[in-house]
Amino acid sequence: MPKLHSYVVARDYGFAPNPFHGFCTLATCKPKIRRAAQVGDWIVGTGSAYRNRRGHIVYAMRVSETMCFDQYWADLRFRAKRPNLRGSRKQAFGDNIYHKDPETDQWLQVDSHHCHDDGTPNSRNIDNDTQTDRILIGEDFIYWGGGGPEIPKFHGIDICKKGPGHKSDFPDEVVQAFVQWVRSFGDGGYLGKPLRWD
Repeated sequence: MPKLHSYVVARDYGFAPNPFHGFCTLATCKPKIRRAAQVGDWIVGTGSAYRNRRGHIVYAMRVSETMCFDQYWADLRFRAKRPNLRGSRKQAFGDNIYHKDPETDQWLQVDSHHCHDDGTPNSRNIDNDTQTDRILIGEDFIYWGGGGPEIPKFHGIDICKKGPGHKSDFPDEVVQAFVQWVRSFGDGGYLGKPLRWD
């Protein structure tokens, strides 16, 4: 039975997760979820209390594939997810930002949302993001951004995490009910812009 991993999307810029170009990807932040989730599991990101969105869904995705940062960087399917800060917002918040220097084996961080404002690498983000050299990819996803509906309780259980971290210890019947609820919205995909784009 697949698991459900629930967490709060504290900063919804379309970066983590990145729901563009036909794939929903979690390539930065949430290293513990990226380490634990398996193909077939569901990831759900919920709104933050700070933005008065607690209890509302931001996105849900079923993990269809995993890979390491170097594979992600080299994969032609994800070339469009390399950031271009002079492009559109969609391009600026690309999450394909890490690969290793083949000579030094050190992490390279391209100019992106996770760098310092002057474009120099941010060692704090590098250390946090790369502690798990694994990216979650979902072709089966639904992303509302800042306009997602309120999430009901399933068998009396609130799946929404409060605060940092994540939770994934849900009974099978809760996971099944959540998936049925998500499926009730139709085909899914990208439905609305990130909250922080307003």
